[in-house]
Amino acid sequence: MSKFSSKRRSIRIATAMLGMATIPKWLGAQPSKYPSSTIKVIVPFAAGGTLDVAVRPLTQVMGESMGQNIVVDNRAGANGVIGTDLVAKAAPDGYTLLAVTASFVLNPSMYKGISYDVIKDFTPIAGLMQGVGFVMAIHPSLPVNTVQEFIAYEKKSSKPIAYSTPGVGNTIHIASELFNQRAGTQMLHIPYKGSAPSLNALVAGEVQVAIMPPAIVMPFIKSGKLKAIAFTGSKRLSDLPDVPIMSEVGVQDMIFQGTWMGLFGPAGLSKNVVDRLYNEVVKALAQPTLRQNLATGVVGYVPDGSPPEQFSKQVRDDVKRYSEILQKLNIQPS
Repeated sequence: MSKFSSKRRSIRIATAMLGMATIPKWLGAQPSKYPSSTIKVIVPFAAGGTLDVAVRPLTQVMGESMGQNIVVDNRAGANGVIGTDLVAKAAPDGYTLLAVTASFVLNPSMYKGISYDVIKDFTPIAGLMQGVGFVMAIHPSLPVNTVQEFIAYEKKSSKPIAYSTPGVGNTIHIASELFNQRAGTQMLHIPYKGSAPSLNALVAGEVQVAIMPPAIVMPFIKSGKLKAIAFTGSKRLSDLPDVPIMSEVGVQDMIFQGTWMGLFGPAGLSKNVVDRLYNEVVKALAQPTLRQNLATGVVGYVPDGSPPEQFSKQVRDDVKRYSEILQKLNIQPS
């Protein structure tokens, strides 16, 4: 090869390299359109609970709108801590999300050594549902029909009257202990691993009473397997118009509207992904068919759809509020 040819070849190579250097960096690093694959929503409680019943039809509608499958993955344990921890450690790419209840803001005050920070390690996306109150339900074997009769019976009983919850430190536990405090009773707490096992224990008579979301107890109340004696909301539940609220039966300062359900991603989730998911939540909750399904299957809750900023404020406020409530009830972290 001549010196002239070699020089021309060197010039061509240098020119090509210069051209490559001028290609915009973003061209080779464009993110794929979101979502481009299946999205996983972790529900950190057992299947069949109120949260699970709400999230499954909601994510199905969202998935159809987004053109991708959204699968619900139940990871129960430690009042939601196990599943929540998985999302805290997940990549912030929008493909691993968390649907959770207000136990999310309770757990920092209930459990020592939690490996995640509920404020710093998550991105609030949307409020999904808001609770309006809990039903106080008893097993038919108890020879009582009203709250007043229950209180009198509990105080005279030679053995403890047990109540079930889905675990320690959740809103159901708090509501039950508030009742103990307000009514002067000493019901015995029996925690279970999830709402469904807690409900099954009540239906089977392993425990005698529970204060639970209406959605999961309603079928058993209607079938006569459980008796509803009070509601903790600020007004009577439309599905149980004959069941009084606590103030009507002499238990004062016992308005407890239950819990919320919300959607989170790991910390660092991009605004574009958050906005897309939030808009899909709002769009899904506006569908009449889904709203009817939620009204039937998740009784005691109303659709929310609060935006990320508003939902984030609620989370921060509730961390403080529930910490103060637990201290007043003398429920200590374990």
